[in-house]
Amino acid sequence: MSSCGDERRDARHDQRVTYAERATSVAGVTLWRWSAGSAPEPGLILPDGCLDLLWDGARLFVAGPDTAARWHEGKPDASLLALRFSSGTGPEFLGIPADELRDRTVSLDDLWPAGDSRRLADQIASDPAELGRWLVQRAASRPVDPIGVPVFAMASAGVPVAVMADRLGISPRQLHRRCLPVFGYGPLRLARVLRMGRALDHARAGMPLAQVAAVCRYADQAHLSREVRALVSTTPTTLLAELGAR
Repeated sequence: MSSCGDERRDARHDQRVTYAERATSVAGVTLWRWSAGSAPEPGLILPDGCLDLLWDGARLFVAGPDTAARWHEGKPDASLLALRFSSGTGPEFLGIPADELRDRTVSLDDLWPAGDSRRLADQIASDPAELGRWLVQRAASRPVDPIGVPVFAMASAGVPVAVMADRLGISPRQLHRRCLPVFGYGPLRLARVLRMGRALDHARAGMPLAQVAAVCRYADQAHLSREVRALVSTTPTTLLAELGAR
């Protein structure tokens, strides 16, 4: 599934998986759909600094921010309809601090009062468009933490943490503390995750890895390889081969 910072319309299909996404009318939120074929292969989910609210046709659940890549075992003929919350929008809309969901996928029944989660699930079951309507209504009544958008933008641009803090008029320690409930982790890991996403976009477009490292401000290609290994537990070449096969 694509990086949450990228809200372009995207669709791809093969014999195993169909995936499509589009931007919603709410800034920082993407609607996406995924469906598996009769014999899906495990899929690699890369960290992206986002929260997702997912509907699998029977229940709602929340995928928290991942600190590293993980594998997803899709069931045959399964499908998902989901909202991806970027720029720190998810915690306020969902009413859950992101750091409580870090590296977790949790049923919405375990996070909300049972009546509230069941009501939304019943509405979506009767009409999937209700997920989008819920989002619009939620956005009107739930202002997000104002630190989310500028921090996400600066992390995406590779701004150093000390400079982020200075621009926001707070200390680096305060910035880290403010980021935990908004993104699930501090600004340094967020920046690392988003930089790797940019690097992979360039590499998948055909840019040589040495040039990718320079464009994305890694010290050198070896630094890029160390970061990919730290976040995905493999090499850039192996990761690109895996992504290219899907």
